[in-house]
Amino acid sequence: MTANHPGVTPDEILPPDGGGIQMRRLVTDALLVLPNIIKLVARLLRDPRVPRRSKVALGLAAAYVASPIDFIPAAILPIVGWVDDVVLIMYAIDSLVQRAGPEIVEEHWDGPVDLLGLVRDVVGMSRTILPKRVTSVLDRLSG
Repeated sequence: MTANHPGVTPDEILPPDGGGIQMRRLVTDALLVLPNIIKLVARLLRDPRVPRRSKVALGLAAAYVASPIDFIPAAILPIVGWVDDVVLIMYAIDSLVQRAGPEIVEEHWDGPVDLLGLVRDVVGMSRTILPKRVTSVLDRLSG
């Protein structure tokens, strides 16, 4: 979490009044920031100051997502089958952003500054979802 952005709170996704998930707002916000995330990742991949191992880790994660072999097959459990792909990509992006450092990331980010903190928080959630054993192995692989 950054000083400018306190992070995502459960109340922002599940309102305290017991209402339903505000999925439409969440999806809309994600779609609006997605082009900025794609540009950020592309720029970080081209930047020679970013460690090569982090770039390779993102490439391997993308290859895993594109491959027909999955840890949890999407054909058997459609929604759950995509979760491992999404979490792995989020983890690889988080690793790339962390290893690049805040100065380089801010240099390449062209979206609203307050959204950069939100993006860091959201992709950083992948570290809390994955088991510690898995994150330690992935951290060693990505540098």
